[in-house]
Amino acid sequence: MRADRLVSLVLLLRRHGRMSATALARELEVSTRTVLRDIDALSAAGVPVYAERGRHGGFALLPGFQTELTGLNHDEALALLVAGSRRGAQAFGLGTALASAMRKVVDALPESYRATAADAAQRLLIDPETDLLARRQITDEVPDAVVAEVRRAVFAGHKLRIHYAAAGQQPKWRTVDPIGLVTVREQGYLLATRSGEDRTYRLSRIVAAEELPEPAERPDRVDLDRAWQERSARFRAGDDQVTVLLRLNPARRGDLMAVAVLTEETGADGWLRLEVTFQDARHAEWAVWQLSTNAEVLTPQWLRASLRDRAAALAALLTVSGG
Repeated sequence: MRADRLVSLVLLLRRHGRMSATALARELEVSTRTVLRDIDALSAAGVPVYAERGRHGGFALLPGFQTELTGLNHDEALALLVAGSRRGAQAFGLGTALASAMRKVVDALPESYRATAADAAQRLLIDPETDLLARRQITDEVPDAVVAEVRRAVFAGHKLRIHYAAAGQQPKWRTVDPIGLVTVREQGYLLATRSGEDRTYRLSRIVAAEELPEPAERPDRVDLDRAWQERSARFRAGDDQVTVLLRLNPARRGDLMAVAVLTEETGADGWLRLEVTFQDARHAEWAVWQLSTNAEVLTPQWLRASLRDRAAALAALLTVSGG
């Protein structure tokens, strides 16, 4: 514990320059007396910590002091290795960079941690590609060259020209002002404006991209979380949205993660009663049909009738002739 605290103390001084014993004690959640003892220990170990007296005094490191700090404990190293196994970085084309970073982290670990952390990481699996029913999770595939160009324009604050294929349409070129990138369940999105209007583009539908030299017309600061919530709310309120009252087997609740659930309660029979918003009528019929006998549409009536007719047509097709 003390070794971790000493490393944290040095990192705080490197980050903030000069700090009082009181401020250090507050950050490290120890007493000022403990901080003073730690300062003495660092000095004895050759770390150039010096004290500045006076009203604005405190402790600081000598200018230009650098050191390789391998103060990661086992759990911290393991957390980084597990994070490196997640596939979410692929959405922004950072998978290769993340793998490289993980190699550097492993190389920087003390020898005593390296083998045990790597072994432990092999015994933890996060978000496998398939679930227990062997259903493969859908992950957007975006060419690295495309997402790299989008990412550069976002970070540089430049306009972006994209060859974008909207659903059911041929790709078209359009110039946008990129604001930020968002990933939701491993699907990446570009938040942008076009002619001053908010636009959201799915990265997997961008066929090609080109960063332009002109500066993007966008605010200097942005709250991406708030922007995403606002756009999601507008999307759910669109004219084509369909709201369905659904009775659902709780074992299939996970299959509705990609839709907006407005209300949810458990009935006396143990099944869930959900009010769900789908993108459009076609989406609603397709999604509920996948649930088979594990779901019952309570309203609207036209969806009940559509599913009934579909089931009847399938039953007729599968009926074996008595002759």
